[in-house]
Amino acid sequence: MKIVPVFLFSLALLLVNACQLATAESAAAESVQVAKNDRLQELSDKMVAYLPQLPLDSVHIPRTIENGKMKGTRSKSWTSGFFPGVLWQLYDAGRQDVIKEAALNWQSFVEKEKYDSTTHDLGFKLYCSFGQAYRITGDEHFKDVFLTAANTLSTRYNATVGALRSWDHHEHLWAFPVIIDNMMNLEMLYEATRLTGDSSYYHIATQHAETTLKNHFRGDNSSYHVVSYNPLTGEVEQKNTHQGYSHESAWSRGQAWGLYGYTVAYRYTKQPEFLAQAQKIADFIFTHPNLPEDLIPYWDFDAPNIPDEPRDVSAAAVAASGLFELSTYDQENASRYLGWANQILNSLEKEEYQSNTAPFFLKHSVGSIPGEFEMDAPIIYAEYFYLEALRRSDNFVGNTKAN
Repeated sequence: MKIVPVFLFSLALLLVNACQLATAESAAAESVQVAKNDRLQELSDKMVAYLPQLPLDSVHIPRTIENGKMKGTRSKSWTSGFFPGVLWQLYDAGRQDVIKEAALNWQSFVEKEKYDSTTHDLGFKLYCSFGQAYRITGDEHFKDVFLTAANTLSTRYNATVGALRSWDHHEHLWAFPVIIDNMMNLEMLYEATRLTGDSSYYHIATQHAETTLKNHFRGDNSSYHVVSYNPLTGEVEQKNTHQGYSHESAWSRGQAWGLYGYTVAYRYTKQPEFLAQAQKIADFIFTHPNLPEDLIPYWDFDAPNIPDEPRDVSAAAVAASGLFELSTYDQENASRYLGWANQILNSLEKEEYQSNTAPFFLKHSVGSIPGEFEMDAPIIYAEYFYLEALRRSDNFVGNTKAN
């Protein structure tokens, strides 16, 4: 007769402890969210202080630091849209008019690129800038700019290959090169279909993702950088690298592009093979024996002198942003993805990764070791995806890139 009261007391105690634990976890989560909000405001204020050091110049759109000074680029560069995109994200966080004005001014230099049919990087240039601007302001002109860019990008599609051509250079090496980076330019095409109802953009983006899935990935789900096709037959001719350590190595930023790109492709198509590939890439990256404890990868997972190799903060930032979205599509593994993403953001707050040189917040990214440029430097696309990851860690809603 005395067992029942003891049992009930124990059960009540367990329930109380569970409630206290849930309350503590909720409070901790709320504290992290507040901290991320505060961080975005801090970065917004920091950019306001940076802006007087950055006179408007159409041929010096911020890209990196070289010899201690900001090095800019022309709008033709694939990185030209990232600084306006950084400014729009910071404006969204703090609504400071001086940042909005700067965003409008810097992106005005990039608008003409919407007609450039010689590059696959129109998504990077026009969607990361004008796409952000449209999301925040709803200005129809901004939408028209990236829709024009989507139409231009679609002209690079080869139906026989089933993919968009990436580069026009190095024709002596590759007849029809497709790089893993190009997965990042599909979102603009998907958005074009969503906004106009024209399914041709959706078809091109999906076919490109399917072709890349078929030919870019190895058995361990690492990715080649460049796959070149015969444009007349569609047959694969070469599988190479251009920025990684070797043709068979896993270039870190390339792996991050794939993780992010297939997550986005799944958002629009709900094709299970795209989700599965994003999951497989995440597992490859974050269970790799050469991944450092702070989850900021070396520039290539197979670089020969690990641990004495440069880290690539840009790869970490891209992966973190992709993981936040991926967590919304895979409830079974969501806690793992969120854990990895938040650990990256926490690591990037360490002094060793922080920059105080305008207009950068982070250092230790890698452009190209083989090309011998930006081998250990701040790079503007790291800033873009870092801010996006911070915002997604706060409240991700899986309907646009910027949320």
